[in-house]
Amino acid sequence: MNLQNAQQQVDEWIKNHGVRYFNELTNMAQLTEEVGEVARIIARRYGEQSEKESDKNKDLGEELADVVFVVLCLANQTGVNLQEAFEKKLDLKTKRDHDRHQNNQKLQP
Repeated sequence: MNLQNAQQQVDEWIKNHGVRYFNELTNMAQLTEEVGEVARIIARRYGEQSEKESDKNKDLGEELADVVFVVLCLANQTGVNLQEAFEKKLDLKTKRDHDRHQNNQKLQP
């Protein structure tokens, strides 16, 4: 599935199950909340914080999917074609950052 198809699937889900999109500000707050849940898992599971027993069953993939879902909602309601934007960004990063990362001593084994 590409991003354009994902945007279409989210739009169809909203129309069939979600009644309507939350407004952009609400979705931005929801995105922040979902990113916070991802951060909590990463900090406790892969970082130095202790993982609480109640956090051990949290599914990182599910939380990342929540982030993607809200991003797709925001793209749909603001008229952004994420497939096009992502391809443009990847091209830019490839041209701009190729040598930069290759020559970064901090990244060398």
